[in-house]
Amino acid sequence: MKQIINTKNAPSAIGPYSQAVLINDTLYTSGQIGLNPETNKLEIESLTHETNLVMKNLKAVLNAANMNFDSVIKTTIFLKNMDDFAKVNEIYASYFKKDFPARETVQVAKLPLDVNVEISMMAIK
Repeated sequence: MKQIINTKNAPSAIGPYSQAVLINDTLYTSGQIGLNPETNKLEIESLTHETNLVMKNLKAVLNAANMNFDSVIKTTIFLKNMDDFAKVNEIYASYFKKDFPARETVQVAKLPLDVNVEISMMAIK
């Protein structure tokens, strides 16, 4: 059964997609960027703040599906600049306790709204 996951605690979709889709026990999140869910404004002036905001947005989506970062099995990190990898990786790692999910990280030519980082996740109950 397909269930659309939507929460006010993460930014509203800026296109024709859902924040996440839950199928049986597997959650597929859309990519999250540094949008503040309260103001719907970008906060990308600092890579540290931007990455933390992305992770907080993902946490809100996971929580809306009654999951948390322990539930995550796979992530994809998109970077505007691979030189930012070490900093993003440090912040990303701080949200996981153990048993890190599988992951790929890629540099892309451009991201939505010209952000520096976008992250999507797959999680399972």
